[in-house]
Amino acid sequence: MPRSRFSGSLSTPKVDVAIDMGNPLLNLTVDGFLKIGTVAATRVVAEDAYHVLRKGSISRNSLEHTLKKMCKEGAYWGTVAGVYVGTEYGVERIRGTSDWKNAMIGGAVTGALISAASNNGRDKVVTDAITGGAIATAAVFLNYLT
Repeated sequence: MPRSRFSGSLSTPKVDVAIDMGNPLLNLTVDGFLKIGTVAATRVVAEDAYHVLRKGSISRNSLEHTLKKMCKEGAYWGTVAGVYVGTEYGVERIRGTSDWKNAMIGGAVTGALISAASNNGRDKVVTDAITGGAIATAAVFLNYLT
């Protein structure tokens, strides 16, 4: 009895850009900023493209609004990622070990800094620090599972 077999692989396109700043901390921070900033800007494009298609028309004003929103979101989320990656790397270098505690500290510091920079009250800064630490720690634990 004849057998047939089908096999294939699907891989995502990977683009890797390296900018050498002369320091590993700066390299990782800039890399995090660029990668996550690009993701945030792409999310804005996809969201606004949906709204344009739903509305059925595009105007110069909506295009300008989309570009401004892309820059704002890209810069914001890129900064968050850069602060997190830089903090986690710094903690790893200071502690001399790579584990989930670095992610927890990096997430907590990032949450607190971003919240404080947004002129939030003390309780909100503490809450955001706890949330940042919890999310970063959960992400590391999820990576251990896969």
